[in-house]
Amino acid sequence: MSGILSILIKSMLVDNVVFIQYLAICPFIGMTSETGKATGMGIATSFVILLATAVTWPLYQFVMIPLGLEFLQTLIFILVIASLVQLVEFYLKKSSPGLYSSMGIYLSLITTNCAVLGVTINCISKGYNYGESIVYALGSALGFLLSMVVMSSVRSRLQTADVPKAFKGTPMLYVAAGLLSLAFLGFKGLIK
Repeated sequence: MSGILSILIKSMLVDNVVFIQYLAICPFIGMTSETGKATGMGIATSFVILLATAVTWPLYQFVMIPLGLEFLQTLIFILVIASLVQLVEFYLKKSSPGLYSSMGIYLSLITTNCAVLGVTINCISKGYNYGESIVYALGSALGFLLSMVVMSSVRSRLQTADVPKAFKGTPMLYVAAGLLSLAFLGFKGLIK
């Protein structure tokens, strides 16, 4: 399998940011009650993941390393991500007010979404070049979107399911999330 395709599939399925790396659990739980909201949040976060990677990788390689500022990686990356989220928030407010209002506080929380920061840092720590980093970010973003849509589908099915009283609500949500994580572990041997 080609290196680029391998990175894409691995970041999307084998090392899924939600089900395997356990990043971005807050929006995963908070925004998956409706498929529309989950899809909107997944797309907005995916856009920020791609933009953040496109900006942070060259910033790290061409500014931070030459100046010896690698120790500021987390701080600088968070500042870049916060700026990008503000741009996305402004865009959604103007272009899609319904989605903007339905996302509420969760849109602002993309800034603190550990998946965005995790993907940008993983690109550096894995030693990817710029192209590989963008592919890794795309795969991770698609994996995040996939996890949001799958969980929203499971949650909509759980609303009509005959669930024991002790498991109704949040407990069943966590059981379902755990089972989905186990299912994604099945991809572990797909790419080495």
